[in-house]
Amino acid sequence: MAGHGMPDQQEQAQVDERQGAAEQDHPEHGDHEHGRHEHGDEPRQPVRTVGEEPDTSRGTVRPITVVGNPVLHRACKPVTEFGAELHALIDDMFVSMYAADGVGLAANQIGVDARVFVYDCPDDDGVRHVGVMVNPVLEDLPPERRTLDESPEGCLSVPGAYVDLARPDHAVVRGQDREGREITVEGTGFFARCLQHETDHLNGYLYLDRLSKRDRKDALRQMAEKEPSYEVVPN
Repeated sequence: MAGHGMPDQQEQAQVDERQGAAEQDHPEHGDHEHGRHEHGDEPRQPVRTVGEEPDTSRGTVRPITVVGNPVLHRACKPVTEFGAELHALIDDMFVSMYAADGVGLAANQIGVDARVFVYDCPDDDGVRHVGVMVNPVLEDLPPERRTLDESPEGCLSVPGAYVDLARPDHAVVRGQDREGREITVEGTGFFARCLQHETDHLNGYLYLDRLSKRDRKDALRQMAEKEPSYEVVPN
């Protein structure tokens, strides 16, 4: 959100500085896609955690796919089987997200064509949200339930680049959990951005696709000038 995927919190620190949002670290990894975000101040501890922290002793870290890879530019296939294969994928996604210092990660960001994303993301009130969303559908909220928030956004699949992007500050996503049970996840502030960013990924869109030509060019320039701090899949 990006996860988007969204970037980590060291970068998020700078984002939070600029938008006055709260930031938090993962207990083991410090910062967190929409890659990790940039922040200047020390992140505060979460006031509480919503969701169950994953078992990071399971799973294998996979390299991140970057802009230009075809899997990122088409809608992902719905998940129909909720068994061991999906659970193993989710384990891989969590450890891959943490290894890349992300707050969210979509399955196609590790090259898998499946409508799944994971997240470990703070909202603007310092609440930590951790979870999995399968087959997500972003609810179209009425205007009175949303306000546009223009803040810096990045993406693990566009490493090193951050550009201001306006998104609604409130998001509701409906889908399924890892067992196939129907769930609804609601977020505000930075977490709302994460939910929208990751759902975009599974629909075949990067945040670059929402930018003006000028801003997109600037983001790609930033990416070209920086070496990724995590393993990526060369195009």
